[in-house]
Amino acid sequence: MPKVGIVIDKLFVDHDNGMGHPETSERILAIADMLRHTGMRDEVTILEPRDATKEEISLVHAPEYFDKIAATRGKPRVFLDADTTTSPASYDAALRAAGGMLSSIDAILEGRLDRAFPFVRPPGHHAEADRAMGFCLFNNVAVGGAYLTRMKGVERVLIVDWDVHHGNGTQHMFYDRSDVLYFSTHQFPFYPGTGALGETGSGEGEGYTVNVPLREGMGDAEYLKIFSEILGPVIEQYKPGFILVSAGFDTFFDDPLGGMRVTPEGFALQARFMLDAAEKHSGGNIAFILEGGYNLDGLWICTKEVLEELLDKKRSEFDTAGEATAADDIIEQVKKEHSRYWEF
Repeated sequence: MPKVGIVIDKLFVDHDNGMGHPETSERILAIADMLRHTGMRDEVTILEPRDATKEEISLVHAPEYFDKIAATRGKPRVFLDADTTTSPASYDAALRAAGGMLSSIDAILEGRLDRAFPFVRPPGHHAEADRAMGFCLFNNVAVGGAYLTRMKGVERVLIVDWDVHHGNGTQHMFYDRSDVLYFSTHQFPFYPGTGALGETGSGEGEGYTVNVPLREGMGDAEYLKIFSEILGPVIEQYKPGFILVSAGFDTFFDDPLGGMRVTPEGFALQARFMLDAAEKHSGGNIAFILEGGYNLDGLWICTKEVLEELLDKKRSEFDTAGEATAADDIIEQVKKEHSRYWEF
């Protein structure tokens, strides 16, 4: 059985967005309950995460923005935008969330773990270099990507974002760079409004942003075909040294904030695809990190399915069999848009 690490911490529960907010501490409690009831808590390594430093977070965020978030520490409620707030513990939780990403990366690079999944909050992929957005304070996965390339000497990092919402912050932080490739499947048009097909990168980063904007109602067959026909060829040609997955579970068929139809088994298959790709192209180096997912029962069962794949408790068979799907027209559009950069 592979050595799989997780990060789960009381600070992630202490971060409080206020009554009625969908991004709630109950999300972490649901995952903790899943770990206990399935017995997987005893099968994983529970990492002691460190806090990310200002230097590490400033790899992708403006130092002035870091100071702005730090200034919220201990304050009862600060509204950063219409739906992003802080509580007294939010700054500490955000440091620990980004640090959970970095602790996982370090453990994998040092051979203490094979794979990792830090279950953190606040999430990160909407956070821009200089502003909070969409429930996110620091961009955890982007901090991880920059840490790998700028401080750990990894030449190429792939970030795959399967959250229902486009990761605008992650895209913008690497838009003009080729050492981090950003691949996103997301509902479109939808919040936050970015992620159009023609957003492919700029300068040295041209071709290294791959957006697959999807109509609502897409399910397992569509996602698996996208992974097989678009993501697979890109990975084979890019050959990343490390893969990071922004694992949002709001494409679940009954999520209150999304309009997709992915099943728990669909998440297992997506995870298996990523694990197999990492084994084939990245020396097995892969870490998932929690983004969205707001149906608590869905989060419970879907994180269970993904963690079982990480542990190789089951190995779902990934086979699209070439059947027609509702995303076929979009798949062809993406291939046409990116044919200048990649062979499909």
